[in-house]
Amino acid sequence: MSNLDIYCLSLYNEDYKKIKSLSYKPVGLGEKNFSANWLRDNTGENISLKNKYYGEYTFHYWFWKNSLKNLTPNRWTGFCAYRRFWTRNENTLTIKNKNDFLNYVPDEWSNYDVILGNNIYMDGWSPAKIIKHGLRFFITNPKYFLKKNQNLKLHFDSFHGYGNLEKAINLLDKEDREDFRSFMENQNYYNQGNMFICNKKEIFENYYNTIFPWLLRCEKIFGFSGQNYGSTRIYAFLLERFISYWFNKYTKVKIWPIAFLDINQTNEFN
Repeated sequence: MSNLDIYCLSLYNEDYKKIKSLSYKPVGLGEKNFSANWLRDNTGENISLKNKYYGEYTFHYWFWKNSLKNLTPNRWTGFCAYRRFWTRNENTLTIKNKNDFLNYVPDEWSNYDVILGNNIYMDGWSPAKIIKHGLRFFITNPKYFLKKNQNLKLHFDSFHGYGNLEKAINLLDKEDREDFRSFMENQNYYNQGNMFICNKKEIFENYYNTIFPWLLRCEKIFGFSGQNYGSTRIYAFLLERFISYWFNKYTKVKIWPIAFLDINQTNEFN
């Protein structure tokens, strides 16, 4: 028996059999209609109504409040989504059939606490993209016209509201505030997908006790009236960067490939 539990998050009721065939735990997000056999983020203590804004993290909140206390010690527990999956091994960068999905704990994980997805790099913006998305940022920070100076702060300010990152950072607990600011100003990559796998209950607890009080403070500034996708889901986008900073600071991290595959667009499950 594999020492691994993967929760696979979906928005579509028809995905259930496909997810179960991978030996994953199907999770239905938000207020859409799902059949009774789904695990839902709108039961028990929950914030499911915020799914439009928090994305995957409405289930993380549910997991924190309703399931974490029952976590089996030293058992690996992680998360994926219906369009983003962990691959079977480090050399598998794409998924072509069911054998390519992760379904066991690789030996390479033995000296690590947390598994994060492979990096997405934010450098190398073209002048056209700069003008389209980040003109205001570049006017006040002209040095970032040089590709070597482009960083995560540039990308976030350009796509999720100029100045919003700094407002959010100022609401972090002091032990993370300056370090996260430095991370965003000096890194040009983050670990993709808001996905991780972990084998220690105390790490889950520390992470969730950091992020959810922070997000509540952010809600008082940003609210729930974003004008576009980038600002509406600002909470999920903040955490997608924060996950890379926090786990690398406080835990031993192993990087593992994530492949993009929409299980509704493949014949593999027919």
